[in-house]
Amino acid sequence: MIKLIFSIILFSVLGFSVHAQETREDLEKQRAQLKKEMEQTQRLLNSNKSKTKQNLVQWKLINDKLNLQNRLIDNISKDINILDNNIYTNQREITRYNKLLDTLKEEYAKSMVYAYKNRNNYDFLSFIFSAASFNDAIKRVAYLKYYRSYREKQGENIIRTQELRKQRLNELGSIKEKKSEVLKIKDKEVNVLANQKSEKDKIVNELKKEGKQLNDQLSAYKKQNAKVERAIAAAINKARDDARKAAIKKAKENTAVAKENTNSNTETKSAAATTKKTEAYKAPESVLLNAGNIALNENFIKNRGQLPWPVDKGVTIMHYGRNQLPSGRSIDVTGVTVATEIGSNVKSVFDGVVSKIVFIEDMQVVIIQHGKYFSTYSNLGNVTVKAGDNVKTGQVIGKAAANLDGIGAIDFYINDEKNNIDPEKWLKR
Repeated sequence: MIKLIFSIILFSVLGFSVHAQETREDLEKQRAQLKKEMEQTQRLLNSNKSKTKQNLVQWKLINDKLNLQNRLIDNISKDINILDNNIYTNQREITRYNKLLDTLKEEYAKSMVYAYKNRNNYDFLSFIFSAASFNDAIKRVAYLKYYRSYREKQGENIIRTQELRKQRLNELGSIKEKKSEVLKIKDKEVNVLANQKSEKDKIVNELKKEGKQLNDQLSAYKKQNAKVERAIAAAINKARDDARKAAIKKAKENTAVAKENTNSNTETKSAAATTKKTEAYKAPESVLLNAGNIALNENFIKNRGQLPWPVDKGVTIMHYGRNQLPSGRSIDVTGVTVATEIGSNVKSVFDGVVSKIVFIEDMQVVIIQHGKYFSTYSNLGNVTVKAGDNVKTGQVIGKAAANLDGIGAIDFYINDEKNNIDPEKWLKR
């Protein structure tokens, strides 16, 4: 019975410890990733500070850094909670071992007293020979052997329990030391957060002083974004017109073939030609889809949420939809803006055909067709592709240029033939 209790206790405690360890490992991996993202954001922030005065990009970067810092502190708090749970579990097990030791020692003391009182060999012999029958005598001999073995096991159980208790005490001390270290880390990160908030307040105050310039900059960005949207719409319309013309041309060719077959061939061939004619005029799912790009379109859809980002390193400074600004104003964006180093490679996120290249002011815009979907890369320099080129996933199509704030950035869009689409839902997290 005692052995069973030990097994249950040991199994449950070990199981809990493994689970807690795995969870802490996950938190440490998350913490490392958060620090990596914060370092990247800080590099961009430092780069921006050295090139220009306070601006929207700098404000956005410090906001992102604050969010990462809050997530880091939350991660550390979860780690502390796990350590607290481990401390509680170890203290509970130590208390259980203490009670068990008291019980074992008490039972062992009783058995030793009994053994001492009956230490005379005459007593044992009297106990055996006073049996009513031979079988009863055999049972009494077996009982004495069992009792002697039981006392030995009691001693072993006491030693084993003491060892387990010692292990728990050592583990408890180790966990408390780890908690103390993590608490120091948390205090340090909280101080970092306070400094970052002060830095953000400073940037916001500077931006408020530059109200007119900020409004002019915002207006310029809106105009630029509108031009890009018009260019995308024009490219999609042209692609649809070209696809429609190609479909009409093919239908006319099929009709001509059908008429020739009707005049010169048998009724069987005539029926087949009529079938081809009917198929030629069948309305497709989209005018942009044809035999050559249906598979490409399906693969693009299958990779939703798995597309690579158009730059290897960067930080999102404008998200799809409404973005709040420090002045209290907001701006609606139909793509996503990613800050990166000026001159960084910009890559195609999927296989496709370059639909159009547009010059807007001093920047270039590349639009790539993927079946009935389009990806657009704005604010490029040194474009390395031309309209009609077939491109592959990850192929370099140009370089990131400086935006209106003087920092390297690209604007990335995804559209189908009718709607704007949130790019971040299609890109890898």
